[in-house]
Amino acid sequence: MQENILIIGGTGFIGRHLSRQAKLNNFKVTVLSKNILDKIDGIDYKKVNIENFEEVELFFKNRSFEYIINLSGYINHSLFFVNGMSVIKNHFEGILNIIRCLNRNKLKHFIHIGSSDEYGNNKSPQKENIRESPISPYAFAKTSCSHFLQMLNQTEDFPVTILRLFLTYGPGQSFDRFLPFIIKQCILKNSFPVSKGNQIRDFCFISDVVDGILKTLHSKSTFGQIINLASGRPVSVKRVILLVKKLIGTGKPDFGSINYRVGENMSLYANISKANKLLNWKPCVSLEEGITQTIESYKKNFK
Repeated sequence: MQENILIIGGTGFIGRHLSRQAKLNNFKVTVLSKNILDKIDGIDYKKVNIENFEEVELFFKNRSFEYIINLSGYINHSLFFVNGMSVIKNHFEGILNIIRCLNRNKLKHFIHIGSSDEYGNNKSPQKENIRESPISPYAFAKTSCSHFLQMLNQTEDFPVTILRLFLTYGPGQSFDRFLPFIIKQCILKNSFPVSKGNQIRDFCFISDVVDGILKTLHSKSTFGQIINLASGRPVSVKRVILLVKKLIGTGKPDFGSINYRVGENMSLYANISKANKLLNWKPCVSLEEGITQTIESYKKNFK
């Protein structure tokens, strides 16, 4: 018998890969999204703005799901007095509306997707038991969601796991994201501005992340837990840019022509021992293999 899974924010980069794989794993998949463009056959899509309580309430009326994965919200590093309030509202008010309206009778597991930005400037490798230190409204909103959901687990046995992702990459990511931007500029043989590239980051390929999310679905031992999903392998941004240039054979990165972000954490990579222990999960795709696959997927856009 097919189990029902709801993927909130399932039309984004991670959501599309996750929806496709969940369908292949014989789940009955429903996707909830504010914007619906390209659809995957066999998946039920519903257009809902989760910041609107009435829309969320209407959607959940007479509907129930065994599994819910929350990928909602957009990445935005604006300062509070620039656009911060809308960022916080997008994430935190959205999760409040979802939790208030969902049907708990059949719910087996609610998985919330968090962000490595919640760690702020904590020393690497970041481990789940350190105190979060958000340095942007986006990171604050994500942290607030994590704490709210953990509170629900502790006080009302809400079956939730928070998966904290680092830099997920792969085919299908939009060109305004870091790696697709670099790949595009190199394919076009352009000179392009980048920072000095001394930031240390953690890149994890999309298929590994999707595998980790789906492995969490049937794990009760993770209830109330925060778990890092990442490669656990530190690499400098400069090395990644130079690897893309080497694999494509063209491109002229202008290192140092862009300043680092104010307050940017210069070292952000994960300790993934908890995911390995609780989920028996570890990434399988190497950085070079993943970037090669990603490059090949983008080349068709420039023929």
